[in-house]
Amino acid sequence: MSLPPLVEPAESLSVDEIRRYSRHLIIPDVGVEGQKRLKNAKVLCVGAGGLGSPALMYLAAAGVGTLGIVEFDTVDESNLQRQIIHGQSDIGRPKAESAANSVREINPYVNVVIHNTAIDRDNVFEIFGQYDLIVDGTDNFATRYLVNDAAVLLGKPYVWGSIYRFDGQASVFWAEHGPCYRCLYPEPPPPGMVPSCAEGGVLGVLCASIGSIQVTEAIKLLAGIGEPLVGSLMVYDALEMSYRKIRVRKDPSCVLCGENPSITELVEDYEAFCGAVSVEAQEAVVDSTITARELKEMQDADKDFLLVDVREPAEFEIVRIPGSVLIPKGEILSGEALAKLPQDKQIVLHCKSGVRSAEALAALKAAGFKDAVHVQGGVLAWVKTVDPSLPSY
Repeated sequence: MSLPPLVEPAESLSVDEIRRYSRHLIIPDVGVEGQKRLKNAKVLCVGAGGLGSPALMYLAAAGVGTLGIVEFDTVDESNLQRQIIHGQSDIGRPKAESAANSVREINPYVNVVIHNTAIDRDNVFEIFGQYDLIVDGTDNFATRYLVNDAAVLLGKPYVWGSIYRFDGQASVFWAEHGPCYRCLYPEPPPPGMVPSCAEGGVLGVLCASIGSIQVTEAIKLLAGIGEPLVGSLMVYDALEMSYRKIRVRKDPSCVLCGENPSITELVEDYEAFCGAVSVEAQEAVVDSTITARELKEMQDADKDFLLVDVREPAEFEIVRIPGSVLIPKGEILSGEALAKLPQDKQIVLHCKSGVRSAEALAALKAAGFKDAVHVQGGVLAWVKTVDPSLPSY
């Protein structure tokens, strides 16, 4: 479906800009008119991480006149495997500032606007209102639904992308012309069902593949060329090197963009809506949570307990808390591992950050292991407060 250009063209291009964008200008579908539209465009990237890195770099190189960056995190060494907009010297710096420096180095004609904050229901309208187009590079469901809802309520299009291990997805959501994110995913997945990239990993170069699709779609929307992915979902499998294009229809009963929407304002609490931790897990951890230091004290006192690591085998190979045994969360939730667990000693669970161990704890409590506990903060807390010599990831 062809769509009209999203923005009006700028008045002119300077001589220097004509030299810089000459390879665009000689493409008939872009030309001077299309490049002037890019110059006049205001695009916001939500996130300056795996997807935000290639998106920001190529939007800058393409000549988008104003680039906004909304990002609250700081650069960590584990980011550098895929977040190519940052470098070794940026470790510890705010990602928004690091990304802005790279954008300015790529193209000094781009006006960079930094929003060094977490996007939430209190600021999303004010931030989104400054831009023509949103590029969503977030990695959690709560923010994805927030971005979608705000974009629909403001009548703005946004380009969405998602990555995990070797798989990626991309689409354009614009309720005025097609479906929104809720038409594709009416409800978030159950808590713990879909691991994050921090838990499951992601092939670094996959970010470039999906990020480049997002930028391509952004350029098409801004300049009014080609057929954007409105109403289509692009699915990429890096291992098979295959792309599939799936039709996504607007849901007339969608609670947000349907014929009789029941959602007419932002959800009060997106974290609660997406259930980062299930109700059962929230109840299970009450009075059944210990700190990493308390775990170390239990070990030093030679207390009799079984320390169970509920992460995946690949994570266990990277770093482990001394004395732990590996029983992946899935085996506990399915009941497969319950027979292996002793009834005559306390079970202490841990994962990377405490989310998966909380879910596993709920399953153990339901199975009768009433004195089981989990370690708040998991491996990350252990490395930070007990043994900083161990690698973090």
